[in-house]
Amino acid sequence: MRNGHRLGHLLGHRLGWRFGWLWGAYGTSALGTWLAFGAFPLIAIQVLHAGPAEVAALSSVGAAVGAAVAVPLGPWVEFRLKRPVLIATDLVRFAALLTIPAAYALGVLTFLQLLLVSVVVAAADITFRAASGAYLKTLLPAEDLLVANARFESTTWTATIVGPPLGGAAIGLLGPVATVVADAVSYLLSALGIRATGGPEPLPARRKATRLRAGDLLDGWRYILADAALRPLFFNTALFNGLVMAASPLLAVLMLGPLGFAPWQYGLAFAAPSIGGLLGSRLARPLVTRFGQHRVLVVSGTLRALWPVGLAFLGPGTGGLVLVMGVEFGLILCCGVFNPVYATYRLERTATDRVTRTLSAWAVTTRASTALLTAAWGVLGGLLGPRTAIGLAGVLILATPLLLPRRAAARLPEPEPAPSRA
Repeated sequence: MRNGHRLGHLLGHRLGWRFGWLWGAYGTSALGTWLAFGAFPLIAIQVLHAGPAEVAALSSVGAAVGAAVAVPLGPWVEFRLKRPVLIATDLVRFAALLTIPAAYALGVLTFLQLLLVSVVVAAADITFRAASGAYLKTLLPAEDLLVANARFESTTWTATIVGPPLGGAAIGLLGPVATVVADAVSYLLSALGIRATGGPEPLPARRKATRLRAGDLLDGWRYILADAALRPLFFNTALFNGLVMAASPLLAVLMLGPLGFAPWQYGLAFAAPSIGGLLGSRLARPLVTRFGQHRVLVVSGTLRALWPVGLAFLGPGTGGLVLVMGVEFGLILCCGVFNPVYATYRLERTATDRVTRTLSAWAVTTRASTALLTAAWGVLGGLLGPRTAIGLAGVLILATPLLLPRRAAARLPEPEPAPSRA
């Protein structure tokens, strides 16, 4: 076990070996996710010969139903130890994903199975993210949360840069099912890493009622909407993320269709700018130290909204490719600064006994709004053309800084920690 502690300490640096194992688990599952990026649609098309409507349903319906399934899990998880929940959700994703290569090998894989697995993975993902935020808040003191979130952010962008090319090569050599196996194994390794964090965990607050009531499902949303600092940030992130994602399919149609970009150029246009995310996550803590959390949150949140409208002016050839890469680099750089600051701000503003419900409600809303806006922009793209619809999304994104918190909020006083249980 001493070697395990040494490895965790090496990963965690000054944040401690327990965080090191959590960070290593996060990086492993993030890499697995990006290795398998696009695997489900490819399996649906190449193996099951699915049409465009089925592929679209796989992406949108799976995520939307998964978000709905996750709604009751937030209040349920709030009153349970978070580390066992994290391990369980990792194992659920491992088992669910592993059914796909098993069914493929037996020749019984169906579209319905793909859809069900996507629902299970989406629900487990939302639950994991909510529980991990609560666990992180008990694992580290408040002054270290920004450092931790910046490391998670840099890890996400590293996986974004490295994963898709490696996954593409694996798909070319072994087929899309192979990357699903890699993704499943990454969740198993993540579960082992979280188990290795060990140590005591504060006991969660006790539920007043013995049973989960229908009204309890809305606790997360009630808490967010009642908080003057969280409320605007909640609407800002849901609208910004939804509009950015809604424009992405239309941009693919525009680039790969009328503008005649090759698939490798399209991939390069979004992979290379991800370096901006690494740079931004590195800058987050120094900027907060110098200028303060609230100012960095507002400025980076405003700057990230200025870039997407530039995609409406996209043209063909090298100039168009440079324009896309420049816009995406600027957008991702600002997001790389904003995201860890925003994640830290949100944790600091949320009471410890409300974190899971709040983060779960936040994630469910973001997923649902993204699905709705993507569907709406698909219709707009058909009616107005992809370029006009992309421009409209960009113009609306320009208004999102109005929803950022207007003034710095005081950090919530934390209650006395409850007794721990290993």
